[in-house]
Amino acid sequence: MTNKNPIRLPPLRTLRVRHPNRPEPNPCLRFMSSVLACWASAGHQGRGCSTVEQALRACMDAPPPPKKPGNTINYHLARFSKKLISQGKKGK
Repeated sequence: MTNKNPIRLPPLRTLRVRHPNRPEPNPCLRFMSSVLACWASAGHQGRGCSTVEQALRACMDAPPPPKKPGNTINYHLARFSKKLISQGKKGK
């Protein structure tokens, strides 16, 4: 059995995606947490932590990754909202 009435969406004031340009986490963060965990378990001068410390140093000395261009989804949604939201119901 099919429903002949189309599904109606509630009226929207704006079309918007929240936080589309959220920054990427630091890639060295996982190495730093591994070093801190190793130091917590073996002590600050623990011999088993040298490989993890070297990995952290290599990550910190590496050049930063290139920046990604910003996301333009909200710009395009604002352009299309003029066509989707009728003029009589706009803003109320």
